[in-house]
Formats: sequence, structure tokens, C-alpha cells
Amino acid sequence: MTKRIAAADTKGLAEAAEKLRQGELVAFPTETVYGLGANALLANAVAGIYEAKGRPSDNPLIVHVAQVGQAEAFAEVTAQARQLFDCFTPGPLTVILPKKEGIPDIVTAGLDSIAVRIPEHETARELIQLAGVPIAAPSANRSGSPSPTDADSVLQDMDGRIWGVVDGGRCQVGIESTIVDITGENPVILRPGGITLEQIQEILPECTLDTGLLKKPEESFQPKAPGMKYKHYAPQAQVIAFEGTAAAVRQEIQRYIVTHSEKKIGVFAKNSSSYENTLTLHWGETAQDMAKCLFHALRQFDKLGAEVILCEPPETGGMGTSVRNRLYKAAGFHIIHTEEREKQK
Repeated sequence: MTKRIAAADTKGLAEAAEKLRQGELVAFPTETVYGLGANALLANAVAGIYEAKGRPSDNPLIVHVAQVGQAEAFAEVTAQARQLFDCFTPGPLTVILPKKEGIPDIVTAGLDSIAVRIPEHETARELIQLAGVPIAAPSANRSGSPSPTDADSVLQDMDGRIWGVVDGGRCQVGIESTIVDITGENPVILRPGGITLEQIQEILPECTLDTGLLKKPEESFQPKAPGMKYKHYAPQAQVIAFEGTAAAVRQEIQRYIVTHSEKKIGVFAKNSSSYENTLTLHWGETAQDMAKCLFHALRQFDKLGAEVILCEPPETGGMGTSVRNRLYKAAGFHIIHTEEREKQK
């Protein structure tokens, strides 16, 4: 049975930090999603993450620290990295840096680079400081399922698999951190998240988006960062994403509902949209709104028994790119482009 600890429980938090230091697995809240933490200096502890999650061994982990100085012991913090850390951290940003000695290869999947993050959530940073070691932590869910944004979702996947979970309430950003790789000629966003391309380009104008972000990766692809290769964020129900103008998407979703009336259909829609004979959950009107509740909603649809989940898209650009990345992966890149459908008529 996994222990549940309130974030305000000072004694409990100290116990969780001690367990982390000793090699146990502890889930904890961040501003993005809940992380599944292990002492990054202990290979056996990190191996436990892969086992608990059922995570492929070629999928590297992010190392969480409380301040930049902690990272200098095992990573080369370049001038570009300092610019990013100074501007956006603590916050939903991960930076891929050249790796030094000291961190086991299992953390980085054998790569010569390492992903580093300083979370904004006060409980996360306090836990790291109390533990006194860097914490390797992917999202605290079974591999492939929606990332957890509250402690209940962590326990749904991890109860009995890990020592404990620190309950810090609902995550505020709702999707994982942006990952920027600065080990090449120019900085590249390998995973969009809570910090947008536009924000980063204000600091590093030469930064670009990885061309494969919204495409299905090849099977032989070696991921340099989490979230790049495998199907992620998927509920038990089939997810279908739609692209096009708001009116065209609503029309196409309504057509799908009518032609698949034998299925129990869920629709994840804007507040301004309504559909009959469906399980409808609303996400607001902006990409930030959708990000905050996307993973929670996917889990809710499973609880409601939905067989298919139809998703209206957020606006393009900014956080819209981040949400689309998660949505496409949850759908296994099953996307209906309404403009192409119109051309075929």
C-alpha cells in the first residue's frame, strides 16, 4: 500500500525525502504534472522507475534539482543554459546539457547529454532540498497512460508499486515541461510545454521547434528526451483529434456522432460548443485552459465508460503547439483534417 503524505505535513515530507535518499520511489507534485522520483545517484533506485512505470529503457529521464548550482556537479551549464535558467526557472522548462561524470547511464539511457529541470512548485523544491540529492523523475503514471495531475491519479496507476506520494493538490500547468536541447549548433525544442517557442525566442532568437513534434516517429528512432518516441498520454478509450476551422470541426464531430451512434462517445470541447447524445467535458476557450485539464479529462472519460473520445483542437501557436503535441500522441496520430474531408466531397 502506497503511503499518502500531505504537502503541509512537515514530518511526513522529511520522511519522504529520507526514503528518496535511501533509494525508495516517491511521487511528488510539480507545477506541470506529478513526478515519480528516485535518487538520481543510485542506479538501482532509477531502475525501479522503469520497472514501476513499465517504461522502455531507451527513454531518458529528467533530473530535478532545487537550484542551478546542484546541476553543475553532473552537467556542463553553458552560457545559453544560464540564460534559460535565469529567465524561466524555477518553472516548466527542462534544458538538455552536456553530461559530466557522476550520474548513472541508466538515467540518460546511455546518452552523453542530460536533461535538467528546476520545478516551480514549492513542495517539489523543498523535497529535493531535504533529500540533498538530484531527483530523476518522469511523470508518475504507467507508461503510455495520461500523466497524473493530482495524487488520486498517481495512486490509480502506482498504488502498491511505490513507497509514497506527496499530495500537493492539482497541478497548475497540466502538461509536462518544455524541453530545449542546447547541445547542438542551435537550440531546439524537443518537447513543447509550459514555456512557448515564442517566449524562448525572445531570449534565444535562433531557437526552433523540432520538425518531428507533430509527426509519428520511426520505430528505430533514438529519443534524446522524454515524450519524443512512444505513444503517450493515452486513455483506454480511442482518442481522435480534429483539425480545421471551428465550424468545420464541430460539423465533422457531429457527423461522427450520428454515424457511430452505437458507440459511447465522449467529446472534449470548448465551453462554447455543445453536442447531444454524448459525454461532454468542456475545457474552456484557450490552449492554457485545455492544458490544465487535458490529462484529467482523459482519465475522467475512462471512468465514465467512453469508448471513443473526440477532441476539439486549441488555437494554433504558443501553448496550442504544446497541447496539440500531447493530443496527437494520445490519439496515436489519428487525426481527422476537416479541410481534406471537404476536398474529397
